[in-house]
Amino acid sequence: MSANEDQEMELEALRSIYEGDESFRELSPVSFQYRIGENGDPKAFLIEISWTETYPQTPPIISMNAFFNNTISSAVKQSILSKLQEAVEVNLGTAMTYTLFEYAKDNKEQFMENHHPINSTTSISNIISVETPNTAPSNKKKDKKEQLSKAQKRKLADKTDHKGELPRGWNWVDVVKHLSKTGSKDDE
Repeated sequence: MSANEDQEMELEALRSIYEGDESFRELSPVSFQYRIGENGDPKAFLIEISWTETYPQTPPIISMNAFFNNTISSAVKQSILSKLQEAVEVNLGTAMTYTLFEYAKDNKEQFMENHHPINSTTSISNIISVETPNTAPSNKKKDKKEQLSKAQKRKLADKTDHKGELPRGWNWVDVVKHLSKTGSKDDE
């Protein structure tokens, strides 16, 4: 069989095996992605396999450069890729995309044992520390606004109904006045 016939048969097999699997994604007829691990799993990662023209006689291109993997250190990525490369050498000459995806799923814990998410914890603590000082001064400003004079209270009461709410449309712009001042394009 030629490389193209092998690829067509493997493509059909992959489509039937992974039909309905949300982790699998066919980017093109020769390029596939598979998410190893569940959504939200901190140890989940994405593998992309692209076939060369002479695949399966020559190794496929295996990549972990997807944005999904940006919290994984380059050392862990290299470790996973080298282990997958070993599996490629064993299976050279046969259809191996399914085998590689399954190998990665079976060994996910071993692959990710040295994984420590990058930047995810520090960015959360930075957000918390930035927001905390901002909340204290705003409480003080609200306290000062509640101390109104009798005249201010009377004026506010005149504007609102008995429930303390402003009447409907109090801040609406009179459309006719507004259009006559700005001059709409329909007049020309």
